[in-house]
Amino acid sequence: MDNAGYLFYNPHMKRIRRAKIVATLGPASDSQEQIEELFVAGADVFRLNFSHGAYAEHKARMNAVRAIEAKYGRPVSVLADLQGPKLRVGLMAKGGIDLQKDQAFRLDLEELIGDRDRAPLPHPEIFTALKENTQILLNDGNIRLRVTEVGDGFADTVVTAGGILTDRKGVNVPNAVLPVAAMTDKDRADLEFALTLGVDWIALSFVQRAEDVAEARKIVQGRAAVLSKLEKPAAIDRLDEIIPLSDAVMVARGDLGVELPPEDVPGIQKQIIRQCREAGKPVVVATQMLESMISAPAPTRAEASDVATAVYDGADAVMLSAETAAGDYPVEAVSIMDRIIARTERDNAYRAIMDTTHPDPEQTAPDAITAAARQVAETIGAAAIVTYTTSGSTTLRAARERPDVPILCLTEIRATARRLALVWGIHGVITQDVHNFGDMIDKACRIAREENLAQKGERLVVTAGVPFGTPGATNILRIAWINN
Repeated sequence: MDNAGYLFYNPHMKRIRRAKIVATLGPASDSQEQIEELFVAGADVFRLNFSHGAYAEHKARMNAVRAIEAKYGRPVSVLADLQGPKLRVGLMAKGGIDLQKDQAFRLDLEELIGDRDRAPLPHPEIFTALKENTQILLNDGNIRLRVTEVGDGFADTVVTAGGILTDRKGVNVPNAVLPVAAMTDKDRADLEFALTLGVDWIALSFVQRAEDVAEARKIVQGRAAVLSKLEKPAAIDRLDEIIPLSDAVMVARGDLGVELPPEDVPGIQKQIIRQCREAGKPVVVATQMLESMISAPAPTRAEASDVATAVYDGADAVMLSAETAAGDYPVEAVSIMDRIIARTERDNAYRAIMDTTHPDPEQTAPDAITAAARQVAETIGAAAIVTYTTSGSTTLRAARERPDVPILCLTEIRATARRLALVWGIHGVITQDVHNFGDMIDKACRIAREENLAQKGERLVVTAGVPFGTPGATNILRIAWINN
């Protein structure tokens, strides 16, 4: 299996961009052939959405991804996205009720089918958090209610924005911290199944507090990395607590955009990205990025600008949801997103923004070495920065610096390489570990050359930790010449 020191490699799959693409799998991207087309077009991470689909479908998609990984010799990441405690009304009479502005309407725990006067809301925890004048949003905010009275198992409201309320529509309570855990019984079962599949990331939906992340981490026990989806206003108020406990964060603009005024979302997106970059945590921007491509072969100019904005802000990855899972043009969506990212990163303004928004390193030896690597690479015109890592911490620090050269990550840990496929600028290669300085430099030069990241006569900046294989022990920096 080892080929010239590698466990696997394919230099032809090198991406020319730094920001990564997450593609959601679904009915429109179900076969191995379809998934392979998405990968070749530019997908770096594949998302299994556990809000939809049977276990057998997720397993088949996972097997397809791993087969493609083996074929192309490039680490590919798989993210399992848990549904979370999505709150919904129950069944409505005749398939839907037309609610009129200013009419009275009750939500309650009764199991009876809803009618013009009331609807079942089978979530008792909601009623404990409601107060007079609390706003309740139904059907993605298209219907709005204001609470007038709260009793034992019911809430009386007045309709402030009417519309047709149909079966099982979502419920949002923007200004309340609901006493619900981030994981339901379904989520716990889905989580265990996803871990048996060997997924690389677990996405935790509707995180409200740091305790939600801590609970998930306790269950996962290091078998996957944990990504916190920020889609509740309560989470935004607790970013300082949530980000340190998370391995990555997602700006999930769907429910976030429902519960917050639309004019607040762009600023919050920038705030989350900024704080994640400062903390050295990968951040993904998601939801409606190329929404029109569900049914159209090209995006709107506004959508192209939206993707570019996330890239200019320094996001590690951008995500496609229904565009690739259920749309008519899944491969085209990935291809166009790939082109938008690459074009944005070639803009002179992009490099200026990355340098201007560059976070200060922490006062630690690993951070000092990594910051120095970026500066040295820039000063000597190095072709790439090479990191040796077991846990991924050395490479994450390098990505935090947003250098103007590729980051070649060398690791013997397959799980580490796969997780890092989500992270900005990282080109991962699985290789056998090194045991001395000479072997380290030789392998760095050889792999960089064969991966088409550097040519004969160019220089590399190499970082690693001694003793070799010690997680988080980045303490050396070397400049290496490629002589052959």
